[in-house]
Amino acid sequence: MWSSEDKARDAVRRQGRGLSVSQVAEKVAEAVVRVRETRQRAAASGGWGELGGDPAELAWVWEARLVEWRRVAALLESDGHATYEPSQDRLGALWAGEREQRRREALTRQEGWLAQQRDEQDELRLGLWLAADVSRRLRSMAAHAGCTPERVLAQLAEHARLDDTGMVTVEPFLPR
Repeated sequence: MWSSEDKARDAVRRQGRGLSVSQVAEKVAEAVVRVRETRQRAAASGGWGELGGDPAELAWVWEARLVEWRRVAALLESDGHATYEPSQDRLGALWAGEREQRRREALTRQEGWLAQQRDEQDELRLGLWLAADVSRRLRSMAAHAGCTPERVLAQLAEHARLDDTGMVTVEPFLPR
């Protein structure tokens, strides 16, 4: 769901809070080393052994972090701030807002999907065998109403009520 850039921006925003210019420079240097190491590892083998994962994917993550740490370093230099505060980073705040919006939209979609799954679990599908005389009456009612026998039964079930004594009753209704 999140690109390497999204992950890097979020991580740098959280990890960078309160760091001085020299500490951000150290983060840039560390990211340079990590990019080089992960690129070498990705070129040398197909995986991380016991750790699993894709070295090339990790290299992309570190490259994205390097770009973001460099952006933060340039921001501190250009704006003359002694420490990095995410609230003073307009572009970072914009990206964080967009990321939060996408997260909320994803959660809304997930909630909708879960509700749909719950509804599907509550649905009842029946294969029903009726006696010939009952079937003929049902088909006749359906034909008269201009719908299918299954629809008449579904509407019958929709209108059925259980009273206080446990008796099932159905108010008169016009099938549609």
